[in-house]
Amino acid sequence: MIKRWVKLPEKTSFFLFGPRQTGKSTLIGETLEGDVWTVNLLLNEPFTKYSKYPELFRKEALPKIDKEQVKIIFIDEIQKVPSLLNEIQFLMDQKKVQFIMTGSSARKLRKGGANLLGGRAVERFLFPFIFFEIEKSFGLDDLLRFGSLPAVYGRSEQEKMDLLAAYTNTYLREEIQAEGIVRNLGGFSRFLDVAASQFGELVSFSNIGRECHLPTRTVQSYYEILEDTLIGLRLDPWRKSLRKRLSGHPKFYLFDLGVTNAINRHLSALPDHVLRGRLFEQFIILETHRVLKYIRSEARIYYWRTNTGAEIDLVIEKQGKLCAAIEIKAKREVGGNDFSGFRSFCADNPNVPCFLVCEVDEPYEERAIEVLPWSNFLQRLPDFL
Repeated sequence: MIKRWVKLPEKTSFFLFGPRQTGKSTLIGETLEGDVWTVNLLLNEPFTKYSKYPELFRKEALPKIDKEQVKIIFIDEIQKVPSLLNEIQFLMDQKKVQFIMTGSSARKLRKGGANLLGGRAVERFLFPFIFFEIEKSFGLDDLLRFGSLPAVYGRSEQEKMDLLAAYTNTYLREEIQAEGIVRNLGGFSRFLDVAASQFGELVSFSNIGRECHLPTRTVQSYYEILEDTLIGLRLDPWRKSLRKRLSGHPKFYLFDLGVTNAINRHLSALPDHVLRGRLFEQFIILETHRVLKYIRSEARIYYWRTNTGAEIDLVIEKQGKLCAAIEIKAKREVGGNDFSGFRSFCADNPNVPCFLVCEVDEPYEERAIEVLPWSNFLQRLPDFL
């Protein structure tokens, strides 16, 4: 069993959100002890029953709590029947019972005005495996190609390709429409192809709209869907002004490298030099985001760029101040051009620690920049956050 990094509350009720096949139900099943009542809303019978009559949930729960001494109620895929949350709140206020609720999306809950239990339940997130969880069996080239979804990790090469193809075709396209999140499946499918191909690049909503034959506002809403369903990560430019940050061009990364490659049809062969560099950057940024969420840090991540095009791939802000700047290079040897972004950055931010994360064998310092092997950086990552 692979030990996950997420820290789940022992007694407090909580939501556990994460994309499909990240192992939410498996994790909860491994941690549950004692008298538990499980309701799986992926199954037709409970979904249909509680959709029509949500009050039945409360009526069925009360005798289980009072007579059967159930202490934990686990509801899988809670976003499928948001009306249950009103019944859950009543039970929380009346009974001493822990509710555990998992879901692949909080969007349907938040956008639909669902009762999010007014602080009675905390939120946790689960992602594909991170380096710390699979360090003993970790292979960088394999991860850059196939990602680290638990349903995929450790399978044969052909099984990985089949599972990732099914994931992208069935879930990312068809199920998002089935959930009522988008109506124009053709337009969303075109958008998804373009968004995946442009991962890590500056996003121009209007340009993508023209390429996909979609209104600019629709493209913006589709990117919001990727964020809300935890399928995509938005990386905004760092600005001292919050208003200027929000008005700048963001970058987007899909939540898993295997999913990125599956949509782009790059699974059947090792990535070329240019693509490998982009995937390596995505890998480091995703790892930083996941660890940040797991340790529940107040830090936030951005990229940094000047009007003249000087850029740093990743900067970390905490309590309003930059605490680290990271340039990411998929190289075993780095030279002068690889440090060019730091010249402009350090001129504006002279006291911020700077790191160049790459594939060198040992760490060293050059021009006041720490050059770090990627594994060394990941080991130190919690200290930066």
